[in-house]
Amino acid sequence: MDEKINLRAVETYSEGYAKAITDPFFDAKSKITGPEILKLCETQQINLFVIRELLKSWKIESQKYKSPFFDYEHTEVKEALTHFQNVLSNHIAIAKDHFVSLLQKSVSLTVYLILDPYDFYSDTLDKHGKGELKVSDLKNDIKYIKINHQPLERLVKNLEEKKLSTISGNEAFAMLDHILEEVNFTPEDVDTYISQLSKVHPLKMELLYDKKEDHKHRPEKAAAVNTPRASVNEQVKREPVITVADDFQKIDLLKDRLTINQKFMFTKMLFSGDFDLFSNTISQLDKLSTLDEAMSYIDAHYSQWDQESEEYEEFVELLTKRFN
Repeated sequence: MDEKINLRAVETYSEGYAKAITDPFFDAKSKITGPEILKLCETQQINLFVIRELLKSWKIESQKYKSPFFDYEHTEVKEALTHFQNVLSNHIAIAKDHFVSLLQKSVSLTVYLILDPYDFYSDTLDKHGKGELKVSDLKNDIKYIKINHQPLERLVKNLEEKKLSTISGNEAFAMLDHILEEVNFTPEDVDTYISQLSKVHPLKMELLYDKKEDHKHRPEKAAAVNTPRASVNEQVKREPVITVADDFQKIDLLKDRLTINQKFMFTKMLFSGDFDLFSNTISQLDKLSTLDEAMSYIDAHYSQWDQESEEYEEFVELLTKRFN
């Protein structure tokens, strides 16, 4: 992989977009309503992410309705709270100071979903899958996703058909991987959405990516690792929650650092599409103590790998961060 998304650049663009939308709107009005949110941006996905964030806020608020004196689990109480939520959702009124941050986050999520759906899927599954992934939560989350939505919707459908209420993160990934292969998924056209966004605030694609350094011009890396094939790109594509500083820090466990995009790439290009083999190899490598042991394991089991390929280089880069 020669490029990765510059998350700070996405954030900067989102700030500019939000300002271009909110300044004229709130010059005329003091608050924005639910129906107005749904019509605010031509790119409907942004509006839907705003609504999703609002409903998440409601969920947090509703969790405060707990008491040792009242039965909030009683059917009538639950029905009343649901009715209250429905009424409240029809009376949304948000001032500019509170709305701007909601819009900025929604624009960032939309850009990320458009440009890198695979890592967006990873973030979605990881967010729900700390331990066991709850299918109902995942279903509620993705119903507001309309761009590149088919794989996640198919995943939920498959989970419901299997009558599963929870599933582990690895199992969910394996199912999603199979779905992507089965439907031969191709992300939606980027240019159409970039054009929509640029009508509001100019979006230059080249500014949203970081170029990786050419590994052939970095001999000091090879010397440090003491193996001719360990000269690899210096950075790896990060998940949204990882900071720039984290990108240069040692990885505790490979299995915890891999994005779904990397899992797809490594499984397909290095492990001939065998996800179980890929998962077992990662588990074995995480049990080792040094980079030399890891490279010896790769030599012994995967000598057929193309050492000049980008996939191989990125895999070895992760090993280097894991053990150095």
